[in-house]
Amino acid sequence: MIQRTLTVENRAGIHARPATEIVKTASRYKSDIYFSRDSMKVNGKSVMGIITLGATWKTELVCTTDGEDEEELMEAVQELFRNRFTRS
Repeated sequence: MIQRTLTVENRAGIHARPATEIVKTASRYKSDIYFSRDSMKVNGKSVMGIITLGATWKTELVCTTDGEDEEELMEAVQELFRNRFTRS
């Protein structure tokens, strides 16, 4: 299991398009992924779950990956956050 704190750098926060990009990226991997904010924990492969976090600009989310390809998944998600939810 890997756990990292990721910061939303996109000024518009996480709305439908960024949430969809996160889910598309996460769905390419077998490992589980979860995002947490305060006491809320959601499945990172659920667009609606991610949107319910209400993550605005500079919000910090705790990302947890767990499974056989957890390292690759974490790196892909970190890259997505660094690129403001635009795939490189």
